[in-house]
Amino acid sequence: MGVKAMLPSYELGFYALVVTCAVLYSGSGIFEASRDSMNRKAFRDGIKPGWHYFGRKMDVADFEWVMWFTSFRNIIIFALSGHVLFGKICSMTVPQHRAVMYMIYGALAVLGSMGLVYLMIILSHCLLLYSVALAKQKWLCYVAGLCCLASFKVEPFGSWQSGFVTGAFDLQDVLFYGGCTFTIMRCMSFALESSDREEGIYSIFDLLKYNFYLPFFFFGPVMTFDQFHAQVSTRELRRKDDEMKSIRVNALLHVGAIVAVDIFFHFFYILTLPSDLKFVNRLSDWSLAGLAYSNLVYDWVKAAVMFGVINTIARLDHLDPPQPPKCITMLYIFAETHFDRGINNWLCKYVYDHIGENHDHILKELVASTATFAVTTLWLGPCEVVYIWSLVNCFGLNFELWVQKFFQLGPFAKLEAKLSGAMSRRIRAAFGAVNFWAIVLYNVPALNSLEFALLVTKRLLVLGFPVSTLSIWFITYCGVQLIKERERILALEEEDKGDKAKVE
Repeated sequence: MGVKAMLPSYELGFYALVVTCAVLYSGSGIFEASRDSMNRKAFRDGIKPGWHYFGRKMDVADFEWVMWFTSFRNIIIFALSGHVLFGKICSMTVPQHRAVMYMIYGALAVLGSMGLVYLMIILSHCLLLYSVALAKQKWLCYVAGLCCLASFKVEPFGSWQSGFVTGAFDLQDVLFYGGCTFTIMRCMSFALESSDREEGIYSIFDLLKYNFYLPFFFFGPVMTFDQFHAQVSTRELRRKDDEMKSIRVNALLHVGAIVAVDIFFHFFYILTLPSDLKFVNRLSDWSLAGLAYSNLVYDWVKAAVMFGVINTIARLDHLDPPQPPKCITMLYIFAETHFDRGINNWLCKYVYDHIGENHDHILKELVASTATFAVTTLWLGPCEVVYIWSLVNCFGLNFELWVQKFFQLGPFAKLEAKLSGAMSRRIRAAFGAVNFWAIVLYNVPALNSLEFALLVTKRLLVLGFPVSTLSIWFITYCGVQLIKERERILALEEEDKGDKAKVE
């Protein structure tokens, strides 16, 4: 109830005004803190000289972002441009064999960047999990796959395998563990899909074509084997109307986002500031809340750019890859929260939905979510912060269902039925605002630090109560109402499309 309920335009305008003023006020506090801390000794490692014509230093605390777009920029452009040109030639000349060509190019690129030993490690795991897939026993595929994943994520096995790879460059560890762990997830998908196949089993050649598709190899996203195999096996390569225009627009948007993030980091040191808790503790509650939230927004932008660039290349290859994650500013429900849609789709298909089914039974949901976050913990690498992140997010996901079931009980259901759609929407938005900040606070430990998350929680819920707590809750309520309005418009558009389809 309340999904399609409309609120008065003046009420929505008031909500938009409140959110805009709050964002500007919080942002001004972060800007002033960044300006005052530019030459602070404690931030010497995280703040370096940036673009000289800005006259300001730049936040470089995220080494991955810096490496991608500085020292490794030319290598990435060269490798992906080569793939695009190679893929275009193959699509035009031998479209029926393009998957084989992608595999050859990907394997050669991996060999050239990481060496023969690394390639042998990848192939050995592929061969092992292919052998397991021959048994067509799902439980065996899960056990073998998770054991292989643990061999990269649990010490000393991970260090033992990485020790075979010689050479030393800044992103070697990232490429090593990224390629290996994504390989395991792809091999598990292959094994599980092979187990479901009624006639025979896919060949190891199909697995290698799936695994060595270069755009997905090191950083994902994970595309389940059934989807990849069906799309890459299509011989008639046709594009939808205006698809190339959409690809060009998306490519320009991603370039614009990269430039915008670099400019943003010259004025807002959102990644470096939380490293000094004494300094951050002097900020206002509003600025502290904005700093915590901006860390989540940045991580979403980073994922959206990385997966967006990869997806653009995949679309040029006539594939339909997993979309970038849903914008974090549009989330107030734990069930929709993720930063990697490919891994999210993989977990939902093979773990969460497989166990939880329709997610309406409390006990099944508890088992499904626990299993899902257990696999996620292994995927991220077991450590204290990951344990805490998994525990609180698993609790949040289940608590949503518990609250939903509680308010579906007779007395509450009858009470809501008596309310107007608009009032029901307002009440749901009030609960959604609380959920919104639960999502923020539960994810800050993994994106920044546990100490910073505890400081923000203490300031907003304890020391800032009641003024800051209720003020930020009300502003978040206004934001959730704007999100709900967008959901309402999208729901009506989908309904109109459905009606037109029926008429046709």
